[in-house]
Amino acid sequence: MAFVKVSHWTSTEISDEMISTANEKCIPLIMRVGANGVQMVRTGELSLCVETLFPDASAAQTAQAKIAEIREQLAKDFSMIMVSAHGGAVIGRLFNYIKSNRKGGGVNRLYRLLRR
Repeated sequence: MAFVKVSHWTSTEISDEMISTANEKCIPLIMRVGANGVQMVRTGELSLCVETLFPDASAAQTAQAKIAEIREQLAKDFSMIMVSAHGGAVIGRLFNYIKSNRKGGGVNRLYRLLRR
């Protein structure tokens, strides 16, 4: 059964540069430790959450130490504070997505990853 970890963050600023760095460096790091998908969601002007999907609880547990290192580095690099973190088994899922105009676009790619 799929497993999701969600962390909530605040910062003194969330700039375009931070978002770009997160997409180019942080998300790939998280993916390399066994995640099937990662979403960063801006929840307010100075807050965001990171949703990480793992194939199962065992994979999430195996990745935990590396995820902690990534979180520590994020906090240092971007002056961010992790407010809370939660995780649990996925008990339901439905996606309605819009196809991207780009071949292999972001939403389509995430959808394909989640379907594995």
